[in-house]
Amino acid sequence: MDIYIKPKRKILIIGKKAIYLKDIGEIFVSGGVSKDIENIIVTTINSEKDCEKVISVMDIVKAINLKYPNATVSNLGEIDTLIEYQIKSRKAGGFIETIKILFVSAVLFAGSITAIMSFHADAEIPKIFGNFSYMLSGEYKENNPIITVPYGIGLGVGIIVFFNHFSKKYITKDPTPIEVQMTTYEKETTDSIIATLEKEERKTE
Repeated sequence: MDIYIKPKRKILIIGKKAIYLKDIGEIFVSGGVSKDIENIIVTTINSEKDCEKVISVMDIVKAINLKYPNATVSNLGEIDTLIEYQIKSRKAGGFIETIKILFVSAVLFAGSITAIMSFHADAEIPKIFGNFSYMLSGEYKENNPIITVPYGIGLGVGIIVFFNHFSKKYITKDPTPIEVQMTTYEKETTDSIIATLEKEERKTE
């Protein structure tokens, strides 16, 4: 019997102590019943509080071979899987979360304003606008609306196009730069947690 498994990089388990093979990833069985394989217990959570645990593909292979010693197991997914265990589901939102969002938004807004003003000061944008105004109208005017208004509109439109969405509507189907960075951050965070937990396990052996 050939068994193909595709473990995920990270899974979230809420409440239950027993971690089944079907919780970890996808399974395909050639010449057998996949439902029996899916219900194999790979590991159990012994902690009475929220915790994280790492299982490797070797743990999965050992669990399968205990029940099906003649099975051939092929891994098509991740080598290590991070289990994030929560005793109960965490509520999204709430007063504290709202305060955090407002605080972060205020900090980002103030930082963005400071960055734009600093850039304008360093690049001497008013003088550049004055030179443009002189070339167009023959009058040196740093705050000429003919130049400053299109510049302000273009700055806003450029930011919207760069971040790829306005409000809840996306301009294209491509992920935004923030989504790309968040995906990279989550991947690197997961890798770091797995490496740390593996070091701790080696120390306790």
